[in-house]
Order: sequence, then structure tokens, then C-alpha cells
Amino acid sequence: MVEVKDAKFTVLLREEDKGYSAQVIELPGCISQGKNRKETIANIKEAIEGYLEAFPEELDQLKRKRELVEVTV
Repeated sequence: MVEVKDAKFTVLLREEDKGYSAQVIELPGCISQGKNRKETIANIKEAIEGYLEAFPEELDQLKRKRELVEVTV
């Protein structure tokens, strides 16, 4: 089991036709959904834990410098 304390992730939360979806920017492919915001956030937290258990090497990537930028096209 991989233990991560106080790690912060950027989650893109989208309102969908029948609930919400969530995607973790720092963890490619880490997505979840739920009927409402509260359920979706709980589900994405669980998805993050599962992702980091499956891919513990991603923890090294999280320690590297990262930058979130907005691009207009």
C-alpha cells in the first residue's frame, strides 16, 4: 500500500447530464463520476488512492516542478 499524506491534486469537475465527472490533471487516466458533487469528490479521492497503488512510480513525478497554465486558442 502506498501512503500519501496531504498531497494536493488538481481535479477538473464537470457537470454532466446525469451527475458529475472528475479528472485528475496530474494523474493521466485517473477519472471518476458521481450523482452529485459530494459523491464525485469522494469517488475521485478513492480513484486517486487506487491509481497511486497501481502506479507508485507516479509519486516521483508529483515531486517534480509543475506549472498550470491557461492557453487561449
